[in-house]
Amino acid sequence: MRKAWLVAGVSVGACVSFVALLVVGTYSAAAGLLGGAGGALNGAVGLAKGAVPAAYQPLVQRWGNLCPAINPALLAAQLYQESGWNPKAVSHADARGIAQFIPGTWASHGIDGDKDGDRDVWDPADAIPSAASYDCELAGYVKNVPGDRTNNMLAAYNAGAYRVIKAGGVPGISETQNYVRIIRSLEKSFARPVGRVEPSRQAAGAIYFAQKKLGTPYLWGGNGTPEQQGRFDCSGLTQAAYRTVGIELPRVANDQYNAGPHPSREELLPGDLVFFSDDLNNSRAIRHVGLYVGGGYMINAPYTGAVIRFDKIDTPDYFGATRVTEDGAKALPTARP
Repeated sequence: MRKAWLVAGVSVGACVSFVALLVVGTYSAAAGLLGGAGGALNGAVGLAKGAVPAAYQPLVQRWGNLCPAINPALLAAQLYQESGWNPKAVSHADARGIAQFIPGTWASHGIDGDKDGDRDVWDPADAIPSAASYDCELAGYVKNVPGDRTNNMLAAYNAGAYRVIKAGGVPGISETQNYVRIIRSLEKSFARPVGRVEPSRQAAGAIYFAQKKLGTPYLWGGNGTPEQQGRFDCSGLTQAAYRTVGIELPRVANDQYNAGPHPSREELLPGDLVFFSDDLNNSRAIRHVGLYVGGGYMINAPYTGAVIRFDKIDTPDYFGATRVTEDGAKALPTARP
């Protein structure tokens, strides 16, 4: 929920011409017809602003450059997928800590990353360096295997180096192939883009859905069900909007942030998700999301007592944006340990 000091929403009835202009801009931009918006993410190793919690960013940035097979964004993607940045996480298989090491693997591969004289799986200062070190060790095992060295390293992480060597690359195991796909997709969400981010082809449909909900009363926890009289909260609205174009987003706003790469404020296009937080250095603290429509405005389910409306995005709590991709959304964890 956003703070009450947010700029008041634009009145739907009083802004017919403004809305019409937004609709035209929305459909042309979302269809990729605006010039200068092409170019895919390519090999960035910097971290997107706030994507990694500030407490862990120096560790991820440093240890993510330990060897050529990894980079900070890839290491961040692994840690996010494993634990959601929870240093106390424990899985049903007794995998522990922020990097989810099982006891046997930790005994063999855990390192004293902070040089304080112990190896503590619960301490991110040990666990994050250990995750990077383990990745690089696996990369060394499969360095002579044909194909993408990072994909082969990730496959070895999931299935073991022997299977990767025997297969001559990523083995034909669905779980392993899915793991490689997930981490490489999430990597794009944690990376600071180099150049322009490719426009979304699904944006127009998502905005079309959201526009039809203008004037609908807000409901905390609302998913738009008949029992809720079709009402939404912020992330319920964005989830439902992208569901209409075949993209399933997580329910919570701070997880929706990782559904694709992050365009800068100057590069926003209609259909981008825009996020707001009290902590501008930590994506896990995001508490609000809207659907950008152009001209500095979003469609927004703001708070109890208000209706779905247009709001300006340029407020002190503006965190950043995400250009939703199908692969990015599919890579997001659906549950946490």
